[in-house]
Amino acid sequence: MPSTNREGADAPSTAGELVDGPDTQDCEKKPGGWGRPMADYEYIWYANKGESDYPEEACLPYYHKSAQIDNLQVNVELNGAGKIDIEGPGDFGGDVTAPTFRGNLIGNVTGTASGNKGFDIPHVKDNQKRIRHICVEGPESGIYVRGTLKDSNEIILPEYWDGLVDPETITVTLTQIGYSQDLIVEGIKWGKVVKIKSGVGTTINCYYEIWAARHINPMDHSEKLHVVYEGDSPQDYPGNNEYYLLGGWDYDRRETKWRGVDTGS
Repeated sequence: MPSTNREGADAPSTAGELVDGPDTQDCEKKPGGWGRPMADYEYIWYANKGESDYPEEACLPYYHKSAQIDNLQVNVELNGAGKIDIEGPGDFGGDVTAPTFRGNLIGNVTGTASGNKGFDIPHVKDNQKRIRHICVEGPESGIYVRGTLKDSNEIILPEYWDGLVDPETITVTLTQIGYSQDLIVEGIKWGKVVKIKSGVGTTINCYYEIWAARHINPMDHSEKLHVVYEGDSPQDYPGNNEYYLLGGWDYDRRETKWRGVDTGS
């Protein structure tokens, strides 16, 4: 029977043709990662010959720069310095750590089914402790700035707010410092500058906190958040789900009902 060891043999004339070779074969797995990089998604294979003893007259083999498999099981840890894109549902039994999650994060990314959005980090000064915080939530994509205003009556809003937030949703909270000032928001010019004045004519010295609702889609301001909607799962959402990253659904359990609730079934 012809062997697949092509050392000392001519290259095949047609695809799929086996080439005669020596009677003995070395079928031990050799390290891969050398040869021609292929960008298309084919199945992963192991080489049975090393690069140093590969015949010069033979065609270079292909190695997988990109690959696909039907199922992937990670028993210990999955590490990646680059970007990880998941188009379909992803099931993660342990912690998921990433420097950036892109999209509107809604739901629970800490592994429970309560819908609380949280993060869990090491304590800064005590390595025997950790810190867990839960994010604020509301019926909008809230964005804020805060700071101190002294001897001035203008707060300049970030330039990137222009087009990103709905200027009609801007609200301002002022906390006077040191003495009574009767602070008043005189107006918000063009959604870019907050004008402050003192009702008693004194100099201004205060803390400020300014909130606004970010557009769900800055390119289409008609896209609104549907806070309550009819349905049994996020797939029933009446808006465009492409603008949301659903933590309680996309990152952990997929439950259509709260636990302990009688569904009538």
